Amino acid sequence: MKNRICVIFTGGTIGSYADGNTVSLSADNKSILIELYKRAYGGDVSFDELRPLDILSENVQFTDLDAMVACLKAVNKTKYDGIIITHGTDTLCFTANLFSQIFCDIKLPIVFVSALFPLNDARSYGVENFAGAVDFIMREGLPGVFVSFKNDGENLKIHLASRVIFADQITGKCESVLDVPLCEWSEGAFKYSESKSMPSKDEFFADRQPYGKYGLCKDIVAIRARSFLDFSYYRFGEKKPKAVVIELYHSGTICTEGEETNVLKFMDYCRQLGVQVVLAPVDSEARIYSSAYELKDKCLLAYDISFEMAIVKIMLALGENKPIEQELISDHFFEKFH
Repeated sequence: MKNRICVIFTGGTIGSYADGNTVSLSADNKSILIELYKRAYGGDVSFDELRPLDILSENVQFTDLDAMVACLKAVNKTKYDGIIITHGTDTLCFTANLFSQIFCDIKLPIVFVSALFPLNDARSYGVENFAGAVDFIMREGLPGVFVSFKNDGENLKIHLASRVIFADQITGKCESVLDVPLCEWSEGAFKYSESKSMPSKDEFFADRQPYGKYGLCKDIVAIRARSFLDFSYYRFGEKKPKAVVIELYHSGTICTEGEETNVLKFMDYCRQLGVQVVLAPVDSEARIYSSAYELKDKCLLAYDISFEMAIVKIMLALGENKPIEQELISDHFFEKFH
């Protein structure tokens, strides 16, 4: 035990302050997070701080992700028990899922922390989320990539970064696919999920293959199935994507009747243009509705991963010139829930 953690600050609400109705970044608040933690929790853990960027996460660009990746790769990991990354909530899900893939073979805990409100707002759980990350690193020490987050009225939870889904609209609640976190803080200890979909503690310490080359392709279009979705608005002229990923309804269905609303006709259009279509998520253990029978013959299906992870895998595959289907069936860091 080294009693030392590296903290990588990137901005976000957890690194901002509230002034009336405006939330702005504050360089000073990055160190305030650690000071507030020490005042509230004490302890003998030392922190080293790195600041590769300082942005609100809704403004993140590919170059910002590259800076975060480079910063994390450059850390001398033998010096630390773990690494904490502060991040804004708006795009936390994407970055967490991405890092779970490209750092899948990491030998120490990497924990993302964030906050829905600035640290000087009484509603903020930023310090609690940071404390949860510190406790998880020092008590559990599981290697891999995780997210520490407390929703209002709930216990603090540790999520697999590979299963975190987009924050709930308006409330900002952070959840895992299937609504199953890895563990949660209760009565002075981390209580682990007993779900069969979760890996055992021992599995985290098994060797995992390094991800290899990292590259992202932004030439994709993401569509979410909603009532009366009109696919005729998705017509690609001079610029076309390399792939379209469509989020299905919870039952694994989407409209296959009519003209403009018929996904089968849209997939035929994409095929003529050489654009791959991926449907996600698809639960391999669920019953198949009759309306979905024809889908698998016209597209790729993302089985047993979240929609968010499907986006990450498609962008990685295209960025590295790999077949998308090869990446969709891979399981780098427990993203497969069946």
